[in-house]
Amino acid sequence: MTTQNTNNVKHLIIASAIILSAFLISNAWITTHNPKKTIYVTGLAQKDFTSDLIVWNAKVSRFSNDLKEANKLLNNDIEKIKKFLSENSIQESEYHFTPIQINREYDNKYNENGTLISTIFKGFTVSQNLVLESKNVSVVEKMISKIGEIINEGIEFDVAQPDYFYTKLSDLKIKLLEEATKDAQTRAETIAKNGGSQIGKLKNATMGVFQITAQNSNESYDWGGSFNTKSKNKTASITVRLEYEL
Repeated sequence: MTTQNTNNVKHLIIASAIILSAFLISNAWITTHNPKKTIYVTGLAQKDFTSDLIVWNAKVSRFSNDLKEANKLLNNDIEKIKKFLSENSIQESEYHFTPIQINREYDNKYNENGTLISTIFKGFTVSQNLVLESKNVSVVEKMISKIGEIINEGIEFDVAQPDYFYTKLSDLKIKLLEEATKDAQTRAETIAKNGGSQIGKLKNATMGVFQITAQNSNESYDWGGSFNTKSKNKTASITVRLEYEL
């Protein structure tokens, strides 16, 4: 065999080895990196419920140029408020008054250029906040509807809109998660069946946003989670996203 022929055989062997190696590597890649088909589905669950806890805040204030007199007037008002609460079936264990706050009031005078030219002391405003928390929701609501009786006695009583909560919210959330997961699984099975396939093992599960909105309202949902406290009757909803193999 000539030197030329020997070289040709060597080149042929090397080329064949390269082609074979490339084939084996390619085949190994396909075998080990063949992506499995997956399906993503979102399940939804929601439930209407009625709040079982009401929280209400109010503020009573008195003004006088004498601090002792202002405090005396405030204490008289508080006693009247306590009597009113008792007459409306509110228990002492359901509310408390916060510590007294004292504010010094001044009358500031300005010239035509807006520069302060004098400050005259007027007197003291003393106030206390009433915080009421009760599971007797309907009783508290009825009491709030009569609050005008207190104001008619000359008591400066600033009231806020009550907040409503649900003490079994954790249990409700777990129940909704279960229902949302079942809903997502049913959706996945239906989609796979219609596509001539079936779902495999669950690869991933992600809980979506938990929302609480007012019932029968156009209250918008929030990506960070809406939590309504101003409505007694609410709707809780939650989403779950599942990933299945096919």
